[in-house]
Amino acid sequence: MTLAPARVNRAEAPALAEPEFLGAKSRNRWLSLAIRGSVPALILVAWWYTTTHGHVSTEVLASPGQVLQALVELVNTGQLWDFAVASFGRAGLGVGIGVSAALVLGLISGLSRLGEELVDATAQIIRVVPFLALVPLFISWFGVDEAFKVALIAVSSASPMYAYTYLGVRSVDRKVVEAARGFGLRGWRLAVGVIVPSALPNILMALRICLGISLVGLIAAEQVGATEGIGYLVTLAQQYYRNDYMVLCIVIYALIGIAVDLLIRLAERTAMPWRRHGTASG
Repeated sequence: MTLAPARVNRAEAPALAEPEFLGAKSRNRWLSLAIRGSVPALILVAWWYTTTHGHVSTEVLASPGQVLQALVELVNTGQLWDFAVASFGRAGLGVGIGVSAALVLGLISGLSRLGEELVDATAQIIRVVPFLALVPLFISWFGVDEAFKVALIAVSSASPMYAYTYLGVRSVDRKVVEAARGFGLRGWRLAVGVIVPSALPNILMALRICLGISLVGLIAAEQVGATEGIGYLVTLAQQYYRNDYMVLCIVIYALIGIAVDLLIRLAERTAMPWRRHGTASG
């Protein structure tokens, strides 16, 4: 007796439903933007309504109109530009140092067994230490000048970059590496041509996280001994009980974070065009 495989009539077989999660089905772009913007819009309307109709005192939370007036004052005096340039300079230098150092260490640790043995244990110890706990130590080392602020921002942005770079390199498909070796790629040619591009999604994700955390480091750094910067403006607003300025600074930080995140997403789409569709991050 012979056993023949059962024939399945494809017309009668139930069709597999295409998953509607993880971005498998994309909705209309404008509808998606409307949904994304609906919650922030509702929060803004609630903020305006509660502060202008007396439900929340403007001494507790400034109204949108007061915040807008504070913005106009800072723009007219030129202080907003000066403070923003000072903050961006500190943040850019600190993030540049921290991300560059962590990227190199992550690649060394991920690509080499000896590098992992030399670097990873120390890096993991530093990673689990809250960077805000280093503020008193950094003040004793650097004082309260620019070196302290840049160092704090650098440390705050280094840990995510190291961890994600290391994991990204270690998670590269071994079959891809072996195939590249079959084509004669070895050493740094293999690392630069195959491994680093394969780890690029992790590296760019780390950069998004680093830039977000660096804002926290920037705020903490500018609370100590600063004479310019957005964080210094927050301190002045607190001293003079300017609720509108404090809320304005929070809004500025939020807008900076959104702008930076959008720039990194644009870089992701440019560097990895194959990830434009079918991703959850959108």
